Amino acid sequence: MFFSRKAKLLIDRVAAILASYFSVEATITAKWCSDKLDVDKATDAVKVDDTNPANAFTISLPFCYKTQQANVKAHVLEALKGELTEQQLIVSQHIASGETKNPAVNNIKNIIAVASGKGGVGKSTTSINLAFALMQEGANVGILDADIYGPSVPIMLGNTDAHPHSSDNKHMQPLSAHGLVANSIGYLVPQEDAAVWRGPMASRALKQLIDETLWPVLDYLIVDMPPGTGDIQLTMAQQVPLTAAVVVTTPQDLALADAQKGISMFEKVGVPVLGLVENMSYYQCRACGAKDYVFSKDGGEILAERHGLPLLGQLPLDITVREHADAGTPLLVSAPDSPLSESYREAARALSMQLALTVAPRTQQNKHIKGDPIGVARKL
Repeated sequence: MFFSRKAKLLIDRVAAILASYFSVEATITAKWCSDKLDVDKATDAVKVDDTNPANAFTISLPFCYKTQQANVKAHVLEALKGELTEQQLIVSQHIASGETKNPAVNNIKNIIAVASGKGGVGKSTTSINLAFALMQEGANVGILDADIYGPSVPIMLGNTDAHPHSSDNKHMQPLSAHGLVANSIGYLVPQEDAAVWRGPMASRALKQLIDETLWPVLDYLIVDMPPGTGDIQLTMAQQVPLTAAVVVTTPQDLALADAQKGISMFEKVGVPVLGLVENMSYYQCRACGAKDYVFSKDGGEILAERHGLPLLGQLPLDITVREHADAGTPLLVSAPDSPLSESYREAARALSMQLALTVAPRTQQNKHIKGDPIGVARKL
């Protein structure tokens, strides 16, 4: 298993293999590769020493891909045709903090807004399931319920009676359910009490939820945005260090028209849109497997092409999504091996990869990372 480094640098070979696998340029994938193999200076060949951990070639993916790392490793090893052993090739991942216009929030690497131009497209359910999908792909994830007037995250996490506590009466400990940390106005205001606030007051409350929560170190904070393009959305876009946004729509023209407004809003305020998620793309009969396109077909794909954005996922209309959301038992926790759960993981992988490819890493990566606070409140 010797090869000439003069003929072809191994790092270039692996970069080319990864570039083909992920459909990106080799100049990008080369940055993911680190050659720490011990090379014989006399023969210019790799010394095979599987017992030495330093004698390894490392691929560090800049996006979450935990469930697929074994496939990546197998593909690279097969393409190299024995030039590296399984022990010598290490595949890992590291999520960088993305650059933003506003100063970063302590301990949060990337804040991603999940938005829609209108209600009723399943944005909150998509936010929750994407958050759990990112977790299953190896990321540290939190969720912030930014819908001040109609918070739904506590219901979907099954902890509506929980309340964050504070040790200094200034900062809140986030709640934790199924391993996901979260905060919401729904944990602070009784469920039966309506939040009758004007826009500026609601915006201030949202800013406090972000800044005064003692978040643990998170690769991603998913923000479940309220529908529309009003005060709260503008506050998030202009005053919060949003790394990027994802727009959720359904295929029909009415939803697409509003989704387009959401895309335009983020573009005007300089927040990158990673892509679209088309929810309720089709209904698949459980008995016969036939697909019915209840809300039209291919609308999300057409809108994505119009704006030059990727379609991150097409999720079906399925009763189990609603059942798990209402029961407070997230689909990806209760049925992680289901085809529907894999659809969410596929969308999460696409989201994470798109962020890594389109948003530059923050110049001072670790300045705002203070370490995990003690005593994250657990689900009650």
